[in-house]
Amino acid sequence: MTDTDKLLRENIRSLVPYSCARDEFRGKDEIFMDANENPYGTLNRYPDPYQLELKSSISRIRGVPEENIFLGNGSDEIIDLCFRIFCNPGFDKALTFSPTYGMYEVSAAINNVELVKVPLSGDFQIETKNVLPFLKDPRLKLIFICSPNNPTGNSMDSSAIESVISVFNGIVIIDEAYIDFSEQPSFITKLNRYRNLIVMQTFSKAMGLAAARVGLAFMAPPMVRYFNKVKPPYNISAINQKAALKSLARSELLKNRVRRIKNERERLTGCLRKMNIIERVFKSDSNFILVKTKNADLIYSILVDNKIIVRNRNKVVPGCLRITVGTISENNKLIKILRKIKI
Repeated sequence: MTDTDKLLRENIRSLVPYSCARDEFRGKDEIFMDANENPYGTLNRYPDPYQLELKSSISRIRGVPEENIFLGNGSDEIIDLCFRIFCNPGFDKALTFSPTYGMYEVSAAINNVELVKVPLSGDFQIETKNVLPFLKDPRLKLIFICSPNNPTGNSMDSSAIESVISVFNGIVIIDEAYIDFSEQPSFITKLNRYRNLIVMQTFSKAMGLAAARVGLAFMAPPMVRYFNKVKPPYNISAINQKAALKSLARSELLKNRVRRIKNERERLTGCLRKMNIIERVFKSDSNFILVKTKNADLIYSILVDNKIIVRNRNKVVPGCLRITVGTISENNKLIKILRKIKI
């Protein structure tokens, strides 16, 4: 079993974290005179630095103990913290599978960490025989796996993921931003088995809180302590914490919305497959659909002219557009415009 403490950068191991005023107090509060806040106003107090109420609610819903939960200012902060905690700049490496979410590469570059990109198979799956040789490199510290994957939309084969986790002596981060739209179970059920596993989720997709920037990471308690050491003291605002709590309290509404999105995904998939300009519609476990077209740049331009914005992924996956599933009326408008295009 991987000793995650040995993977820490030496300066992180010895780091004395910033101690905010709220770290020094436990118990029932009435009068705050410790943090140099303005005593007047409605947003005048610093938020809970460890988001305890929100973590308690997440724990009940996800079935994961609070001590296994870290919350970030969006998943992007969590990705960045992984590099800062485990990778020595200019020396250590990370690995991911291409095509995938572009922020892994951006964050690697910001932290001066080489990112190894292993191509996925023709059906966008991990081929373990291609990745195993890289796992022997002692400088490889992180592996990022996006499942369901962005921009391809498919879930990765769970046995392939486990084969990587079980033999790798570094940290494996599984990005499950779209897991609520998938039939595949979450890897949070594997946390007790793999101490080197981090599972990321988000409030941005199924929860409908992209503007609030709340990312979740589930991991072994010792790793939570590393992340709390390095994160800014108040990384999630009180407004965003309240928005997330409100969202969790409306679980039935959110489940209904996810069902509607999945139903529309299937309807939209069926319509797209009947169009001459579409060469292939890839199977999706997410809230978007990747389609291979006869001319992605031209179709994208025509849609923009009609005030419909999709994502042109032609440079990442040749000939492809990524289409987010919208409302019924939005999807109908998209279908109507696409049916008029002749190539």
